[in-house]
Amino acid sequence: MAQRLATEYIKASLRLTEVQMAEFIHRIDDPHVIQRIKVLDGGGQEVVLEDDQGEELHLPFDRKDGYYICEASFRLINPPITNVMRRLFAAYKGSGLVNRIYNGFMVMYHYEDGQVRKITEYNGDSYKLVFEYKNTAEELQRLFRLNEVEMEIGRIHRAINHLLDQRITSNDEQHIMQIDEELRQNTRRLFVLEA
Repeated sequence: MAQRLATEYIKASLRLTEVQMAEFIHRIDDPHVIQRIKVLDGGGQEVVLEDDQGEELHLPFDRKDGYYICEASFRLINPPITNVMRRLFAAYKGSGLVNRIYNGFMVMYHYEDGQVRKITEYNGDSYKLVFEYKNTAEELQRLFRLNEVEMEIGRIHRAINHLLDQRITSNDEQHIMQIDEELRQNTRRLFVLEA
């Protein structure tokens, strides 16, 4: 198992309500990490996390439109503070790029709203896609819509066949003109659907 050397958060952002901010402050839940809160001008707060080896992380939250917003880039080395931040980032739907740095390679995690959307490995020479999120519900809806088109094409084919049968058996010139107009409309619609 590769030993992680550091974890970098690039343009990490968190957006918390007042209730979530209160939870965030009390959710550290690690005996090796303590926190301090500093009140900033304008109603903002700075959460300072410190592990028992002395590594500190300063997370400044500005108060904007009823939310506490933190946008920061930082690098963590010690496992206790790294693990606390990883749990907080996922729980409070953080977004940004998280690089986990190992000896000889780096794994990049692209987060959106607390979920990993893409994982890429970089070994110094090339990038390798490891994982990419695909919205399966959206894909299934798209496939269902495609199926609806196929079903409508089938209905039009049946209607055209029925109209052609009527045209062959009809002797009324007025009725034949009406059938021809319906055939033209169905053919146009069929052309549009098949395109």
